[in-house]
Amino acid sequence: MVKPVRKSATKNPPVLSHEFVIQNHADIVSCVAMVFVIGLMVQATSPIASVFITLHHNVTGEQLGETPLYLPGLKDIPVVFFYSLICIIMHAIIQEYVLDKISKKLHLSKSKLAIFSTSGQLFAFYLVSAVWGLDVVLKERLVPDISRIWSDYPTPLYFMFKMYILIQLSYSLHELPELYFLRIKKDEWAGKAALSLTSLALVAVPYALNFNRLLVLLLVLHHAAEWVFHLSQLLQTIDKDEKFSKVTRLSSTVLQIVARLGSIILAVLTLWYGLALRESQGLNVRAGEFNTPLIRFSVLVGIILLQAYLIFKVISEEISRTKESGAAVQQLTKVKAPKKDKPKKSKKNEESDLPEVDQNTNKTLRKHKVK
Repeated sequence: MVKPVRKSATKNPPVLSHEFVIQNHADIVSCVAMVFVIGLMVQATSPIASVFITLHHNVTGEQLGETPLYLPGLKDIPVVFFYSLICIIMHAIIQEYVLDKISKKLHLSKSKLAIFSTSGQLFAFYLVSAVWGLDVVLKERLVPDISRIWSDYPTPLYFMFKMYILIQLSYSLHELPELYFLRIKKDEWAGKAALSLTSLALVAVPYALNFNRLLVLLLVLHHAAEWVFHLSQLLQTIDKDEKFSKVTRLSSTVLQIVARLGSIILAVLTLWYGLALRESQGLNVRAGEFNTPLIRFSVLVGIILLQAYLIFKVISEEISRTKESGAAVQQLTKVKAPKKDKPKKSKKNEESDLPEVDQNTNKTLRKHKVK
């Protein structure tokens, strides 16, 4: 779990020590980013700084007023590096000025505070990403005309479309140094780093292969489902009576399964049907063409396996959660169950518990009563 980093007002760690870097990492990264920004303003260093800040691989003509269009390329790597610095800064701003202030008022336990910090960060990212991606989808008119996903392949990207994908790559890249800044346990580094690198590869590969319209649709579905999931996680930490958390949890489970199935359907339509039809018609004539049976099949298999794994993960987590809640209910009912009264002893049993002299006395009295 992520431990929120809070600056200590009483302790002043040595400069350049681990604690100093962790406490002031946002300020340090801000200074590094400002070096690139200032370099862009100076004529002598502007060509170098522009490599890290501006978009490259423009494929539009030189006519005035023409909308600039871009393709993927190697010069995107320094751009992703620079915007990963911006993601680190935004991460620290959200943590310090939003999440930390809210958590102080809620008085959460350590376990709930870790969940609140992690889900709060991802909630903000997935919300912005889903809205931004939906805007790209509408501007590209991919809904309701699904055939536009493959009709103009490979399609150059306008500015905000390419920036959207580069920010996705930058966010996945920024999670690697965050393992150090957030004091993640060393035994958890390997798993979390592998998860971040996998997310980076899952966006970078379709982007490099020019499957960008399919990529943005898959990202919108994924991010919308994840946004609801982290919303339910936040509500679970706040909602003590679980009035709303149960509804959001159920909605999250349903939405995630629907999003995974929808992703599989889109992938099959695009890679198995649409692009294959385009190839059979001999329309693959532009540069940056990767519409071959081997590439399409490999990408399709990868998407199906990934979505199947995510569906299995959602279902297994829901089953385990149901079992845990059922066990907790049973344990609670056992604790609250009323104690049974001890069975009353019969007269014979009561007499058997008496000493032998008292038993003979009782027998004598009963004989007198009978007479």
